[in-house]
Amino acid sequence: MKLTSKYFDSIRVKPEDDRSQQNEGAVCNWRSCERPGKFPAPKGRDKEGEYYLFCQHHVREYNKKYNYFVGMDADDIVDYQKEASTGHRPTWSFKDKDKASSGKVSIDDPLNFIDDDTDQPQKNAAGRRLRNLERKSLDELGLPASASKDDIKMRYKELVKRHHPDLNGGDRTSEDKLREVITAYNYLKKVGMV
Repeated sequence: MKLTSKYFDSIRVKPEDDRSQQNEGAVCNWRSCERPGKFPAPKGRDKEGEYYLFCQHHVREYNKKYNYFVGMDADDIVDYQKEASTGHRPTWSFKDKDKASSGKVSIDDPLNFIDDDTDQPQKNAAGRRLRNLERKSLDELGLPASASKDDIKMRYKELVKRHHPDLNGGDRTSEDKLREVITAYNYLKKVGMV
């Protein structure tokens, strides 16, 4: 747009005098202070969006003494802090009304992403609780937590035959998988599961 355009003639701007008078018109809300009140300060709880206008000296003094929780008892303050963790928005529990007494959580899971037995620790065939590395080793072999010693041995032999390069015509593409299977089997053997 050119400076000589006809559109510049039709632009209206409020004169600066009006703006400065509007800001200077507010007087400090502090008792017996006649300075201009340029600094907003909140009026308090249950008066959100309402502000006092103070001069710089008095807004500092007001902010030092300001307490949002004045007049609230300890229980109300604790409730407020709990609600603040969710942004004062409503929340709902996952508990089903029928199962609330049993403590079971019911979630609509049509794709079956969530296993219902996640709260229960996995146990092996002997009934012993599995450690993380034992569970990972069984997963590496593709076995459930309840696999017996014979199941582990059979699965190990099957995977070694499948991934060993000598039995695959010299194909070395699955050597890494073979190493992982051997490491998992050796760990299970070391902890006495085989």
